[in-house]
Amino acid sequence: MSCINRCKARPGRASGIRIAAVLSLTLLTGNAFTQEYVLDPDWPKPLPDSIEWGQVPNVTIDQDGYIYAFHRSDPPVLKFDSDGNLVDSFGSEFVSRPHGFRLTPDGTIWATDYDRQNGHSIVRIDTTGRVLLRVGARGFPGDGPNTFNGPADVAQAENGDFFVADGHWNNRVVKFDRTGRYVMEWGGYGSEPGQLNVPHTIVIDRRGRVLVGDRSNHRIQIFTQNGEYIDQWDQFGWPSGMFIDNNDILYVADYQSKLGVTYGSAEDGTVHGFIGGTAPEGVVVDAEGNVYVGEVTGGENSEGRIIRKFVKQ
Repeated sequence: MSCINRCKARPGRASGIRIAAVLSLTLLTGNAFTQEYVLDPDWPKPLPDSIEWGQVPNVTIDQDGYIYAFHRSDPPVLKFDSDGNLVDSFGSEFVSRPHGFRLTPDGTIWATDYDRQNGHSIVRIDTTGRVLLRVGARGFPGDGPNTFNGPADVAQAENGDFFVADGHWNNRVVKFDRTGRYVMEWGGYGSEPGQLNVPHTIVIDRRGRVLVGDRSNHRIQIFTQNGEYIDQWDQFGWPSGMFIDNNDILYVADYQSKLGVTYGSAEDGTVHGFIGGTAPEGVVVDAEGNVYVGEVTGGENSEGRIIRKFVKQ
């Protein structure tokens, strides 16, 4: 475990007048932000009769622009082209209960399985579903160097090191080298800086910092790749999913509190806007700035269990 600086004073309780003013401002600015994106009601196209939507905890996009839904139905991976047509599906052989699904810098994909009975492993696959590396033993939870307990997400650095948000029951981040060799870990249950309570999503920014969506603490914590605490942000809500685009914009999905996607600077955390009309758990952005979200519970005019596209205006 790395040493973590302890802190900090909590802000005092605001007056009722100030709370009302803040709520009014939030509603006004939220409506303005939402106008920057419009839901595309025709994306994706209907699935074949043999496939039904399940909960969609995560989405990703590959280097060729194909969008993937990682959903809790069979087959678990659905691959779409930019027009929303299903072009491939796979994954039943390597996952029991889908969770994290994230592209790596080398064009492969990390997938996590948090099923209590048969999960607790992560796999790196190519874009056809071929398994390249597995870490963790399926069906054997643990907190050792090569076991997980409800792994939520994986982020990979440029040098191939990867970081696992072992989030649902272990409350830690585990670092491995490119070959899958255990390097170190940090975290532990709690709410102090450096401690974690359901680390649910994880990304690496262009500065090499590790951003951890510490969901049940309602914050994003920022670390070095050696687990040293840098800062924390609470302005993005309860982070279930995160994505950083090529313009260094951080998108944060929140289906529990803000009910939408808050986006802003990945460098300093300045909030730029908000996308409503959805209750997303996962989020990804294409090269044109269009935002795709995966839902598990549903947003406006939706029962969830879908991937949705918001077109940037």
